[in-house]
Amino acid sequence: MQTVLVTGGAGFIGSHTCKALAAAGLKPVAFDNLSTGHADLARFGPLVEGDILDGPAVDAAFAQHRPDAVIHFAALAYVGASMREPLAYYRVNVAGLVNVVEAMLRHGVPSIVFSSSCATYGIPERIPIVESAPQRPISPYGRSKLAGEQILADAGAAEGFKVAMLRYFNAAGADPAGDLPERHDPETHLIPLAIDAATRGAPALQIFGSDYPTADGTCERDFIHVCDLAAAHVQALHYLNAGNAALTINLGTGRAASVRSVVAAVERITGRMVPVAHAARRPGDPPVLVADASLARELIGFAPRLSDLDTVVTTAWRARITQNPVTKAGVAPACCAGSS
Repeated sequence: MQTVLVTGGAGFIGSHTCKALAAAGLKPVAFDNLSTGHADLARFGPLVEGDILDGPAVDAAFAQHRPDAVIHFAALAYVGASMREPLAYYRVNVAGLVNVVEAMLRHGVPSIVFSSSCATYGIPERIPIVESAPQRPISPYGRSKLAGEQILADAGAAEGFKVAMLRYFNAAGADPAGDLPERHDPETHLIPLAIDAATRGAPALQIFGSDYPTADGTCERDFIHVCDLAAAHVQALHYLNAGNAALTINLGTGRAASVRSVVAAVERITGRMVPVAHAARRPGDPPVLVADASLARELIGFAPRLSDLDTVVTTAWRARITQNPVTKAGVAPACCAGSS
């Protein structure tokens, strides 16, 4: 059985990917400091509690579990927070990645799948965005992810290991089987915040910007179901195992959904109104981010099954009302369209 070390494996996307790996007959080992992840979500293989900034702890996890590959999620991942705390983002997302790559080299691990982001594109010149589009990130988060891509490309070429870089758009939804909810504290993502505002007495949903050059004035994003995203990581790993040395692909649906259309979907599915409050634009948010995922379809057979907006919202709502604690009162939502 191939062992895969999944950094950030107790987080939202990481835990769903561990489930997908286990279903594919692989052994996921979650490595997570549990600062935002949850130990009870790391249920599909061993959990190693550790921090990617702790080089000896990373090295010990490699020595103990002898992984055949790495999937690297562990990172700070909020655009707004990166504008306020850029050094923290560079420390974790860049220095932490270097620690992981150095451990790979010491232990002879031949491949890594890297969680990158559409934030590396910045404000795109054309929609949908293709992989060859200029990468001009406009936030420290996006710049830290671009730096990660460059580190892996350079190190992979110099050291001979295989690299898959997955630039995904807005992860959303939840495991339809009910095993894995989306659980952030505080919650900052659009769909769960809208659900909470509609059904759980949470504060009104703040919409950051209603004057964008879009059809309804709110940001437009490409929402991809987290299970489709998890499946793509397994497919990318198979692609590298088949002898391919490198992969860089977008993961999205190619469909735009505005903040207002998400609110409408939440109201339609829950049967309740979403109270909203309008605020100024949030720094670092492009008006529109939509993927051209045709290369992913061609190279790894990527075919989203659950990423229509109603399914995304329905699975998020069911998980939210059955498993999640109430979002903390008094926390200001930060949801132009969530982070990717």
